[in-house]
Amino acid sequence: MKKYVACAGDLLVEVMRPNVGDPLGEPGTFVGPYPSGASGIFIDAVARLHVPAKFVGAVGNDDFGDLITRRFREDGVDTTRIKVMDDYTTGVAFVTYFEDGSRKFIYHMGRAATGQIYPEDIDPSYLEDVGFFHVMGSTMFLGDHCAEACIKGAEIVKKAGGRVSFDPNFRPELISKDELSRLFEPILACADIVFPTFDELEAITGEATEERACRALLGGSTDIVAIKKGGEGSSVYTAGDVIHIPAFEVEEVDPTGAGDCYCAGFLSGLTKGMKLEETARLANAVGALAVTRKGPMEGAPSYERAAALAGLN
Repeated sequence: MKKYVACAGDLLVEVMRPNVGDPLGEPGTFVGPYPSGASGIFIDAVARLHVPAKFVGAVGNDDFGDLITRRFREDGVDTTRIKVMDDYTTGVAFVTYFEDGSRKFIYHMGRAATGQIYPEDIDPSYLEDVGFFHVMGSTMFLGDHCAEACIKGAEIVKKAGGRVSFDPNFRPELISKDELSRLFEPILACADIVFPTFDELEAITGEATEERACRALLGGSTDIVAIKKGGEGSSVYTAGDVIHIPAFEVEEVDPTGAGDCYCAGFLSGLTKGMKLEETARLANAVGALAVTRKGPMEGAPSYERAAALAGLN
């Protein structure tokens, strides 16, 4: 049985204002650094859920890179294919939050190692025991070479009998439809599971209703579309069924990474052999608990804690 969940993607650290509403453009204090990057948040959450996890990526040969790889090793992520690069630094994002739930980022990524992922970094032998290969749209936006690496990994796993999942993880207002189609068409062609928000779903399919948009994706390779709805929970579409799972009530401290952790919970549930409704409940619980601590990875729960909230114990 193929037991690993794997991902190739972005790694960085976040440094944030301590209070809601603190502007980035004025002198003041920050907290952090916290390990981050959508792909990194995802794979660390997978490992915390007691599912074997592998990662392909890059960090700088600096203290921030050490922080990320140390966290991964402590939580159980295989780091043997994370490059430590002397000529690039680990990326940094400065962030602040506002009362309406919005965020503002300043990225320092021009010479960041996170974008230095190439097809030659994807070794078929490293992926031979992978059951799920997860792709983040945010990684594909780092450059064509990153997109090609993700597609190569997906094709290798798919050919070997594994499955592919895809989180679009983009802002529709920042990319044209033509560019979106060029980037995402190859991965959508082989993705078994897609994890969009409704805005992403609409941008990908051109359909204005949830039902029609999901039906447009289902068929061919894709057999599950799981829509992330934040405080409204999630909806899971298959060819023959629709499951709506309400959100769990928690006190939100830091929303960054909730969607990434939802995906981790979903794939972990499937890897553990759960039924689809149980899987969706676990995913909702993991996403909910992720927002209860400051720092993108800090709230990702153990399997036991998430399963208790989901009522699976």
